[in-house]
Order: sequence, then C-alpha cells, then structure tokens
Amino acid sequence: MCEIKQLRRLSGRAWSNSGGFARQSKGGLQALALGPLTSLLLLGLLLFGTGAAVSAAEPSKLTPKMSEAFANYVAATDARNNSELQRGTAWLWIDSLPEAERKRAYAALEQGQAQLEQRGTRESGGEISCPNCMIHHWEGLAFIPGAKLDDVLRVLEDYNHHAEYYAPDVTQSRIESHDGDHFRVFLRFRRQKIITVVLNTEHDVTYYRDSASRAHSRSSATRIAEVDNPGKANEREELAGDDNGLLWGMETWWRMEEKNNGVYVQSEVVSLTRNIPTGLRWMIGPFVTAIPKESLTFTLAATRKAVLSHLQAHGNIYKPRFELLSNFCSTADANTLLNFSE
Repeated sequence: MCEIKQLRRLSGRAWSNSGGFARQSKGGLQALALGPLTSLLLLGLLLFGTGAAVSAAEPSKLTPKMSEAFANYVAATDARNNSELQRGTAWLWIDSLPEAERKRAYAALEQGQAQLEQRGTRESGGEISCPNCMIHHWEGLAFIPGAKLDDVLRVLEDYNHHAEYYAPDVTQSRIESHDGDHFRVFLRFRRQKIITVVLNTEHDVTYYRDSASRAHSRSSATRIAEVDNPGKANEREELAGDDNGLLWGMETWWRMEEKNNGVYVQSEVVSLTRNIPTGLRWMIGPFVTAIPKESLTFTLAATRKAVLSHLQAHGNIYKPRFELLSNFCSTADANTLLNFSE
C-alpha cells in the first residue's frame, strides 16, 4: 500500500495539496474488492487536485468560513438533540417512524441488522451551506441482546482498549484525563485501501445517566492531525487545517436505552471534509458520500461485538461484581478496578 505522497509522485504531475480522501474518524470501512473502475474512481479522488477541474474558488485549506459553517451546523444539531432529550419521547430515531416501518425496523434490529439514515440539519427552515467543504451527517442504531446499560457504558468508556475493540481502524487509544463522567481521550485512526491514511485525534467526551434504563453522551473532536510517515523515524503531523482535507471536524451524539431484554445503541455523527471539485463531482461524489455511512455501520457492529464478547467472557461472575462496585464509584472506575484485579 502506498501513502498519499507516493501517489503524488506516481501521478507525474505537480500536486497542489488539494487531493483528499474523505475519512470519518471513529469506525471505518469494510474491505471492498476493488475492480478497475473503482480503483480509477479512487485514484481520481486522490488526484483530483491536479486537473483543470479545480478552480481557485475551491481551496483545500480549512478557512474561517468553513469552520463557521460547521460550527453553525453543529450548534443547530445540538439544539435539536437537547430538545429531544428534554422531552424524553422518541428517544430512538426509529420511534418516530410510522407504525409499520417502526415494527419492521425493530424486527431487523433483533436480527442483528443495524438501521441507518442520512440526516440533515436546517436552521430557520433553510439549509446550512458549507462553502467549499462537505458536511456528512448520519445516524445509526444497533441492538445488543442480553446486555444491560452498564455493559455498554463499560465498553464505550474503556478508551484504553478501543484499539482492541475497534481494530483495525483504531491503532492507538488512551485516556488522557478522566474526571467522573468526563473524558479527554487520544485515538489514532488508520485506513488502508490503495493508500494509507493515519490521523491523530483528541476528543472531549461527557456521559450522562438519564435514568435507570437510559444514558447519552456527547463527543467533540478537539484536535485532528493527518500523520506523514507513521511509525517511522521521520513521522510528523501535518498542520491542522492545512492538509489534504481528509477530516477537519467530527461531532458525535450517542444514546442508549435498555429494553426488550437488551440495549439499543444509537450513534449520530456529523463530520467535515474538503469539497469535491465541481468538474469531478458527478464521478467521485457517490463514492465519497458512502464512506461516512459505512464507517458508522462498522462502529455500531464493533460496539455490539465488543459488548457481547465481554458478556461471554465474564458470564455471571463479572456483572454482579461490577454492579457492586458501581454503587461506590463511576462506571469507568469500577471497570478499571475489575480489570486491575483480574
């Protein structure tokens, strides 16, 4: 596999630093069999900055206008989420579907099939434009049978082991600081398909226990840096916002609800990437816009697998001990004590 800079050399043309591969941080893509056409499309995506289709009106650097547009979009999405949480109704997005669709969705979830939808946030009834950038917005839902709410929280808050739970897309993970239900964490993401993309990211995450059967969390990526030559002596980070535009922002909203002998896990993700030049949008657009959906699908599946693996490994011994400890300390602290004792 080659890195982006290697493809720049292979292109045989000057590289304008405007090529990019839209990548969502937490989670990743399933492996795809790349035929000649798909390979051509991806190569075109990586090299679209070299052709005449790129105009001066479509910069590759993160600009204040782009940051402002993303911030406005996130603020409007936050407001909608907070309103839903306060009302406490339709906690899961499928609960707002018509009855027939809702029943089909719940049946599919019980069969292990994740449910996803593409969302769009509006402000004052109109779309929030993002000049020369793209905002990707998806929401997904999975069901974990036999799990309790604490089982799910224990996995989600166990950031020191996310490199195991979400491999191969997460290669490094650690808790930088932790105070009760508030975490600051580091995650290194790696995506390999024709090229290798590595991102160092830092996240600010807070968990909220809404009731005995409900919880939610809010996560913001506070720092995202593309990594050159990862794992080598000359490894270095690109200047944030002055890179290939693979990922410039990511905001995440999680909701969990325990019912029907299991836990429903819902994740909503809004991410920011550089735009696709107009001349190549018809060819590259569908490929780029599919990536966030597939990333979220992977994240939900990996979360489900990790929780079920914990339940299988610890059986009926782990859970009573955890429940006893959690009466005296936070979910994460109880999990740490149990891991240390074992």
